Amino acid sequence: MTKTPPTSIVRRTGWPTSVSRPVVTPLQPSVVYASPDPDALDAQYMEKSGYTYAREGHPNAEVLAQKIDMLEGAKNGIITGSGMSAIGAVFLGLLKAGDHVLGGDQLYGRSLRLMTQDLPRLGMTTSFADPTDVAAMRAAIRPETRMILVEVMSNPTIRVADMEGITALAQEKGVLLVVDNTFTTPRLYRPLDAGADIVVHSVTKLLAGHSDATLGYVATRDPDLRTKINDANVTWGLTPSPFDCWLAERGLHSFDLRLDRAEATAGKLAEALAGLPQISRVIYPTRPDHPDHNRAMGLLGGRGGNMLSFELKGGRAAANALTRAAPEIAFAPTLGDVGTTLSHPASSSHRGLTPEGRAALGISEGFFRVSVGIEDAGLLIAEMTKAVAATKS
Repeated sequence: MTKTPPTSIVRRTGWPTSVSRPVVTPLQPSVVYASPDPDALDAQYMEKSGYTYAREGHPNAEVLAQKIDMLEGAKNGIITGSGMSAIGAVFLGLLKAGDHVLGGDQLYGRSLRLMTQDLPRLGMTTSFADPTDVAAMRAAIRPETRMILVEVMSNPTIRVADMEGITALAQEKGVLLVVDNTFTTPRLYRPLDAGADIVVHSVTKLLAGHSDATLGYVATRDPDLRTKINDANVTWGLTPSPFDCWLAERGLHSFDLRLDRAEATAGKLAEALAGLPQISRVIYPTRPDHPDHNRAMGLLGGRGGNMLSFELKGGRAAANALTRAAPEIAFAPTLGDVGTTLSHPASSSHRGLTPEGRAALGISEGFFRVSVGIEDAGLLIAEMTKAVAATKS
């Protein structure tokens, strides 16, 4: 027994050692890591091993990145603070003033804002073209084009890009191809395997799957690109919370099961909605009336995913009636949760566009996006049918 008590016990004890290991990944929220001496710290930086400061990397982010790498067929993926910070790190790390970025014209609303309002402030130029039409993409390429950004499946219109044509075009022109794979996930499509240079995800969505962690992911084919993106990630402070990484890793363990169940329900829901007179159209890749059906069936291996959209007759009044009549279905601007969520792009993700701009994309006041969850299919169809019926008046 110590006869003289210490004046302080702060930082006086180390981490307990054990011959066994934890089955669950430990949560390590430490912001800083102590080194034995300056030579050891120098060696860490030179060899890029170990941890120094959480903004530069931490164990929970590395564990999560390795697991998503396995899904995407990637190496040394980077975890960021959100899906938008993943895209931001790509832009900040690889572009300079004078570069041109070509985007698909049906990108997520915040991606559109980033390209139309923020990149121009940094001296970059941007334009958009229809990713389902490779001829339109080709016509939009400029001598200064450095990068193309597309979504495999557009948010929220569920259009399927001509990925084979765009990949070939990018390679022909020597342009970097960045693919947002959030909607499709690596279960339906793996961009790096198909020839893309960079893949990004909003891990917040299907990969984490529980609406309790906000994260992004970036992976590259070229290690040099990875270094530049990670430098931007660290410098701009886009790095993630250890706790969010820990939550996302836990959610990732059930990703396959969640996606398969939600996808099966989504196909049934699409068929049920298409038979209701109050609905003018349903957009789901496996339906024969989908505008990109043949391409989707080949590109996605006959799968449709868990996302669908539909257009309700009656405009905003009908939209309000629908959401009020479906209190058990969360009306929320998100996707990928274990529970089904319903979103209205005109009042959320695409509210920044003019009515004419939304109309050009096919987004009306009656347009809804559905992120199907893991509920019983019969229960969900009954709730949606009741909600649609409430719009008759």
